[in-house]
Amino acid sequence: MSTSSSVDLARTFLRRLAPLDLWQWLGVVVLGVLLAHASGHIEPGFLNRIDALLYDARVRLLARAEPDPRIAIVDIDERSLAELGRWPWNRARLADLVDSIFRQHGALLLGLDVILAEPDESSGLASLDTLGRGPLRHNDAFQAALAGLRPQLDYDGRLAAVFRRYPVVLGFHLSSGAGAASSGELPPPLSLGAGEPAGQLTRWTGYGANLPRLQQAAGAAGFLNAPIDPDGVTRRALLLARHDDKMYAALSLVMTQILLGNPPLQLRFAEPPAGSTGSGTLEALELLTVRGALRIAVDEQAGVLLPFRGPVGSFAYHSAVDVLAGRVPVDSLRGRVVLLGTTAPGLLDQRVTPVGEAYPGVEAHANLLSGLLAGNLPQSPAYTPGVEVLGLLFVGTALLLGLPRFSPAGAVLLAMSLLMVVVASNLAAWVFARLALPMAAILLLVAMLLALHLFFGYFVEHRAKRRLTELFGQYVPPELVEEMNRDPTHYSMEGRSSEMTVLFADVRGFTTLAEGMPPDELARLMNDYFSVMTDIIRAHRGTLDKYVGDALVAFWGAPLADAQHARHAVEAGLAMQAALIGVNQRFASRAWPSLRIGIGINTGTMVVGDMGSRHRRSYTVLGDAVNLASRLEGLSAQYGAGVIIGEATYQALGEWRCRQLDRVTVRGRTTPVAIYEPL
Repeated sequence: MSTSSSVDLARTFLRRLAPLDLWQWLGVVVLGVLLAHASGHIEPGFLNRIDALLYDARVRLLARAEPDPRIAIVDIDERSLAELGRWPWNRARLADLVDSIFRQHGALLLGLDVILAEPDESSGLASLDTLGRGPLRHNDAFQAALAGLRPQLDYDGRLAAVFRRYPVVLGFHLSSGAGAASSGELPPPLSLGAGEPAGQLTRWTGYGANLPRLQQAAGAAGFLNAPIDPDGVTRRALLLARHDDKMYAALSLVMTQILLGNPPLQLRFAEPPAGSTGSGTLEALELLTVRGALRIAVDEQAGVLLPFRGPVGSFAYHSAVDVLAGRVPVDSLRGRVVLLGTTAPGLLDQRVTPVGEAYPGVEAHANLLSGLLAGNLPQSPAYTPGVEVLGLLFVGTALLLGLPRFSPAGAVLLAMSLLMVVVASNLAAWVFARLALPMAAILLLVAMLLALHLFFGYFVEHRAKRRLTELFGQYVPPELVEEMNRDPTHYSMEGRSSEMTVLFADVRGFTTLAEGMPPDELARLMNDYFSVMTDIIRAHRGTLDKYVGDALVAFWGAPLADAQHARHAVEAGLAMQAALIGVNQRFASRAWPSLRIGIGINTGTMVVGDMGSRHRRSYTVLGDAVNLASRLEGLSAQYGAGVIIGEATYQALGEWRCRQLDRVTVRGRTTPVAIYEPL
């Protein structure tokens, strides 16, 4: 998927979003920023750093660790320096080492991760030549002796002769900047014909190469440079570089070509954008072997990710001094590709890598060579931004639409599940396809959307619960408010019609009682009575409607739904009558008169909600079923029943035993209704 098509897809997604909550709109903004990053329009540095750290963790986690038996390293280590002296060694010793690697141990190919830039004058041949050209120029005996000794004392010549005898690839360094200089001789440049990636490859202005006679003797050479990421870590390698409009190959690529029979190297380019001239960006190198084309995916600078097999020691190491002294098994290098380099800390050929902070440069070359030969280099192909955009859209849509459907615990579980899917998919792409796909933006998206959802959900829910408590706390018991607080969005004071049960309780003979008591004692008596009755109503999940003089009104079925509203109301009415005995006993101890109450209960469809004027409102019930309950309460004294219920309540009670009292025509109705006393 191209970058432009990814952006179009993202825009279409954003245009078609349904109306969202505030946290979701903020989430859409976060998603938009991350989509802009994935499509290359913005470059947040911290996301690149996170991706780099995740890449390092993935490399360490999934490194193979087993050695590649095709490759071995001859190491100029600290023990070699301790036994043979400090570096650089004289070329005669190097000639003996190279000769031993091939003649005694049967190596297949040798690559040098060292540069032989200066002439070796340690034999004293230069001083003898000065004498031969000066005071002893006419001394025939001296001249004859010098001619006989020259082959042995010309250490560079001895090494060049070994290079001509065996397949050796030298290394050289490229440099750039104001102080870049050039020394030594470069190998012949690559000839790739038409389609060279002008302007794409890294350009270098200087170099440090080998002595001309050594380079000419070996013939082949490759550069040793490895780019360093902004955080100082080496994760990539360049396969091609440009100097003076000529192209050169890396050491590992040159060695791969030789091992494959020196097949021609060709460049492959992506399709250029419509309407543009010239070739597209570089996307692959191909070695055209007799067995077919070996395709090496690269970025536009001909760079690849280093295929680290594991920490230091993932290849067979042999100390150089042991090879010279014949202390390694004869077959340890036979038929293998050998890299000659150094791990001695003082020689400064160590790098920070994902698998080690003091990683030898020679082992980095060994990893690259192994990956090239196996054809399994990690890739970050050109379609990677499109994959990241699709991942962000999928995860973002799933979270924006899915999180509101779950409780906080469910939301966390959903986010964690998506995280696991993202990480597992990323690791699977690495293991099975060697694809290095970015992950930081998607992980950040999951974390931020979950945080936004929980943050806003907490405050919105907290505000809703507080509002619910303020609205209903004076009508319903705290335990019901707590139950409602579990999902406050389902409750409001808006008017609605519903089947409910309502209870009216009235004190009989209240007018006479009030006339015989001082006002303050009457107030205390009624407060005590109402407190007991209200507690009973709350205990039976009822909602207190109001106190009207000596009357009390309550209902069941709102604001919290109650499938047993009729039963709970009748239980409350009977409990109120039973509790009145204890109330009257307490009143008698205070010399207060006893109370008798009548209760009427009816079930039916009624309107419930916050009703009143702009000056005062209350949460109450209205309707014909409510009026009938009031009439039933008035009949309780006439029939001598403590609790009278209507026919609808009787039907709703089911198995409850009741005694039918009568069929009466109440005020406001023309049809008689049956009335019952619950037993």
